[in-house]
Amino acid sequence: MDLTYLQLLAEQYPTVQATSTKIIELEATLELPKETEHFLSDIHGEYEAFLHLLRNSSGSLRRRIDELFGTELSGKGRRSLATLVYYPEQKLPLILAEETDESEWYRITFRRLIRLCRSVSTKYTRATVRQSLPPDYATIIEELLYSSEQVQDRAAYYDRHIES
Repeated sequence: MDLTYLQLLAEQYPTVQATSTKIIELEATLELPKETEHFLSDIHGEYEAFLHLLRNSSGSLRRRIDELFGTELSGKGRRSLATLVYYPEQKLPLILAEETDESEWYRITFRRLIRLCRSVSTKYTRATVRQSLPPDYATIIEELLYSSEQVQDRAAYYDRHIES
């Protein structure tokens, strides 16, 4: 290997441990599921249709919702959750206008959205997920994504995040 390249690498990875850590990280990343890719053509004047494809990840979000909530929610409930994910600004006011107990609806819906985010985020490293989070909420969202509400010692901690 050319000495110039080794010197450049040494700037980023000054120790054997740093280099080994990066190699392990990169090799492990290769084992993650393939990310969703979009290949579209002839979209001139089709902004709304294109935007819908992006919002629903070419249908992969709907399939994931069906997998996760197929026995828990009716078809209508799954469609409503999917629409909330795709178009939150439009769907949320419609749902809340019909809801009698908003705080209970939020509690249940946040739990479902967290389950969905956990499932979808498995394709990515934690670092990649962290980069996509809004900085002001990154710590809270990471706590919800990576802590288990099933662990008794953490249940109250998890619930407090959702209730807040």
